[in-house]
Amino acid sequence: MLRLKRVRLDSGPQFHAYLHRSSRAVHPEVFPPATRIDVHRDGRVVSASVVHTDETALVAPDELGLSERAFAALGLADGTPVEIDHARPPRSQAAMRRKIGGAPLDAASYGSIVEDIVANRYGEREVAAFLTAAAHWLSADEVLALTRARLSVARRVDWPAPIVVDKHSIGGIPGNRVSPIVIPIIAAHGLTIPKTSSRAITSPAGTADVMECIARIDLTAEEMRAVVADVKGCIVWNGRLTQSPLDDVMIAVERPLGLDSRKLLVSSILSKKVAAGSTHVYVDIPVGPSAKVRSATDAKEMRALFATVGAALGLRIEARLSDGTRPVGRGIGPVLELRDVEAVLAGAPDAPADLRDKALAISGRILAFDGGLGAGEGIARARTLLESGAARRAFEAIVDRQGRNPSPPTLAPHRAHVRAARTGAITGIDCYRIATIARLAGAPAEKGAGIDLARPHGATAEAGDTLYTIYAGATWDLDAAVAAAASDPGVTIAPG
Repeated sequence: MLRLKRVRLDSGPQFHAYLHRSSRAVHPEVFPPATRIDVHRDGRVVSASVVHTDETALVAPDELGLSERAFAALGLADGTPVEIDHARPPRSQAAMRRKIGGAPLDAASYGSIVEDIVANRYGEREVAAFLTAAAHWLSADEVLALTRARLSVARRVDWPAPIVVDKHSIGGIPGNRVSPIVIPIIAAHGLTIPKTSSRAITSPAGTADVMECIARIDLTAEEMRAVVADVKGCIVWNGRLTQSPLDDVMIAVERPLGLDSRKLLVSSILSKKVAAGSTHVYVDIPVGPSAKVRSATDAKEMRALFATVGAALGLRIEARLSDGTRPVGRGIGPVLELRDVEAVLAGAPDAPADLRDKALAISGRILAFDGGLGAGEGIARARTLLESGAARRAFEAIVDRQGRNPSPPTLAPHRAHVRAARTGAITGIDCYRIATIARLAGAPAEKGAGIDLARPHGATAEAGDTLYTIYAGATWDLDAAVAAAASDPGVTIAPG
């Protein structure tokens, strides 16, 4: 028996148990580092991975420390006597091994694997092996089975409206912040559009990061329902809604491995749309040489998979390919992208035309879900709602109802200009390179950091003209971004 101790370390979705090397109860050779153990008392149990320490300030020899999330999951008080044993093999272990070996699995097997992953019965190595195998060997039937398994552990939201619409982008394009424009257009029309968004994983900003600059986004499901009941739409963070608890574990493993499976992505997106109560979903698939989807063939296969799996889940899906060869808008980073959004909603003459046009095109397709509108009529209706100011008023209502940020962030204080080395036409802007430089500058963690594009694709630049301005919150971040831009600015200029 060991005394339970809450160790105030966040190890992410993986649960960690801390044992002192001189523990009188446990010898290191019995429970070596990285061993999976079960910690239990009175029917409560969590599985965790062992970490050894010599620091008595962290855990004493007669204590068993649990990381923050593991401690919360066990639900016992500090100092409670607990027992530990070698973890029992997960029920899904045989199915997990079959998938790692490349075999197809049925729905029951995926349900069992997902349940065990979410319950932390596997370590990072096993999850990584499973994801790597799934990234290479998933049939359409398996994508559907995995999506349903995700839904079995998700918290679902229901709405009284017969049509609940949503919009999602595959991502990978800097800027491209159309959601905070589309959602108020649709809400102003009267359709229900509860938008749940993630924070950026590998990009300089996600919709949640941008919206957080102006409003509260960490709403509970009950708070989200109340907002949507009042103003028809919302733009909130999905992290507090537990719509896809599997993603918490998977993202932590996928990120360092660099996994980017389109089939896993389809499963993740559609499970969250069903969990959010959507009935009709528009999916934007940008295609370009530095986008997430780089060929038209891959994009069309992904579009077909969205349609097949979505239909089986009872969703009406419209997935469309879009231009992913260049950034959309001028700002890249939370504050800069919010500036572009507000300019479009306000009808400012200098608002980015490409951002405005894309938002109108997507809004028109979504409005066509309303039955009485054709695609052309939908775009005309969207333009009317935007130009009349109705969309802007709807956006302000959403912000106020979610809770306006009393101290909105501003542009980061340190800046540098990246200038054209020669005169000519801008024939290419590398999305991946530009995003990398913006992240080196500190985005999205530093809300005011990022890149402000001065000249779009197709414009002419004179030698010495500013191509873009880098903003950073710290001088060392600015130095890193400037050095990267000096090596490769990500902008191609043809000799003029």
